[in-house]
Amino acid sequence: MNPSPIESFKRLQRYDDRRPGFQGEHWLVLGAGAALLLASRSSPSPLRRTVGSALGSALLVRAASGRQGLASILRYLPLGRRW
Repeated sequence: MNPSPIESFKRLQRYDDRRPGFQGEHWLVLGAGAALLLASRSSPSPLRRTVGSALGSALLVRAASGRQGLASILRYLPLGRRW
């Protein structure tokens, strides 16, 4: 029996929280996100451009915020101070 996508995501998130980080990890994630954004721009398929932009943007947010997620950097934004 296959787990649901949400359960799979939670398992992956728990694994990521437990694993040790390595020096330069954020730079690699930043490069991967920028490369994905640039590569998806030239695709003729709107679906591929949309998915590539979403995944690339998610990697850029991950590089900026680290493992704590977007909530850790929202406090530096004017809108995020309300949360």
